[in-house]
Amino acid sequence: MFAVRLRSSIIIMAVALLTIIPGGYVLWGTALAVSLIGLGELYRAVGVWKKDSKGLAITGFVAAALYYVLLLLGLEEYSTIYLVFAMAAVLAVYVFAFPKYRSEQVMASFFGIVYVCVMLSYIYLTRTMQDGAFLVWLIFICSWGCDTCAYCVGILIGKHKMSPILSPKKSIEGAVGGVLGAALLGAIYAAIVGAHLEAENPVISYAVICAAGALISMVGDLAASAIKRNHEIKDYGTLIPGHGGILDRFDSVIFTAPIIYFLSNLMI
Repeated sequence: MFAVRLRSSIIIMAVALLTIIPGGYVLWGTALAVSLIGLGELYRAVGVWKKDSKGLAITGFVAAALYYVLLLLGLEEYSTIYLVFAMAAVLAVYVFAFPKYRSEQVMASFFGIVYVCVMLSYIYLTRTMQDGAFLVWLIFICSWGCDTCAYCVGILIGKHKMSPILSPKKSIEGAVGGVLGAALLGAIYAAIVGAHLEAENPVISYAVICAAGALISMVGDLAASAIKRNHEIKDYGTLIPGHGGILDRFDSVIFTAPIIYFLSNLMI
């Protein structure tokens, strides 16, 4: 299993390199594809995508794709009002098809647009920032670095369970190790590429940003586990061998991406 996970991780990193470095349309298209696949996984898990009732899911997919078009056109300042119209579209399907859909399906449909597509779109938005070519890597360094450090520290000294019902193997010691490890990785990364950055103290700034991102990424990880437990599934999908689906691999990235984007705007 470890070998399978390692091969999948290498492929993921190769795809990241080939899309993040050029940015632009390449990264935009990749982020859109990842978001739509993840949205499909969520819709299947929570019962929005069903054989005899796909109207809500299709509306969600179209709304998510149009949101990315909005970003591509540089109109992200209108994203809030767009989401209002997206909600109206979802509700219109609910109303005019009543009583075909349940209210929880309606809420899950719109939730998926925000939880998966909007949150992951910050990978693309971070790349469009000044120093975005360097900043966007913080999302993955922070998310996956935190996961790795938390796992290692938890194995070595973890004693106090952080969330025994949702994730019995996660410990408070591991969580602390994950945050500190992510901060250290951010500082090391800034020290390596600091000559290319505009920040006055990039090492400190990147360390703080990664620490905050790592802290919130744990919420994303546990939230994804909670949804799976509620709906009694082990993984969201099988697209990534050894990891599961897109949401199984990007559950922490979903929260880290917007945090990195907003904190970078504030601090750098």
